[in-house]
Amino acid sequence: MRIAILSDVHANLAAFEAVLAHIGSIDGLWLLGDVVGYGPDPNECVALLAARPHVAIAGNHDWAVLGKLDLVEFNTDARRANEWTRKQLDAASFDYLEALPEKTEVEGYTLAHGSPRSPIWEYLIYPNVAKVSFAHFDTQICWVGHTHMPILFQDVPDSARCESLRPLEDEPMPLGDDRLILNPGSVGQPRDGDPRAAYCLLDTEARTVTWRRVPYDIAVTQDKMRAVRLPRRNLERLSVGW
Repeated sequence: MRIAILSDVHANLAAFEAVLAHIGSIDGLWLLGDVVGYGPDPNECVALLAARPHVAIAGNHDWAVLGKLDLVEFNTDARRANEWTRKQLDAASFDYLEALPEKTEVEGYTLAHGSPRSPIWEYLIYPNVAKVSFAHFDTQICWVGHTHMPILFQDVPDSARCESLRPLEDEPMPLGDDRLILNPGSVGQPRDGDPRAAYCLLDTEARTVTWRRVPYDIAVTQDKMRAVRLPRRNLERLSVGW
């Protein structure tokens, strides 16, 4: 099966549509949380996702707009964006987000937004933190998002170490037998210095994963954000992928 793995759409409809068009024919779509937050099209992104077969879990911004997280935990720009999103969210979007699980297992893979240890909020940036997370899932591979950065963590058995690697674009990587934590990067707000939308393609038969990048019309999203007075910093960072 060919499975598209996406994360952190963040209400960026232009980026989401570009990724879905780029993916082409697939057998499944898994989304690792944060459909909303930051961007100008929360209801449209939820509707676009809900209209197709998929598996999804909740992210911290999804919970924030539902009132499940205290907005005081967010920085000023994220808080303002989530306050705006709360006012825009229609009933169908609210119900969709409310039903998302914190963590799930599908086709022998674990899905979490932040980490398998703390699915909603923990950031897996450093190998020492990722190493601890391997004790909190039973499958060979766990998919996470939240950091908006494509990365791979490989467990080193019988050791306190964990290896980290920035994956290469468009090069299928064999999954092998090692335990892995994989992050596809962000669709709607990349933070690795590359403004193009990011996603992964998992081939379960060939047992490979490929990281992909997709250009989209960033100005369209920025113009929408500017029109509804979303924080300036959030729209400017889209141009630089940070």
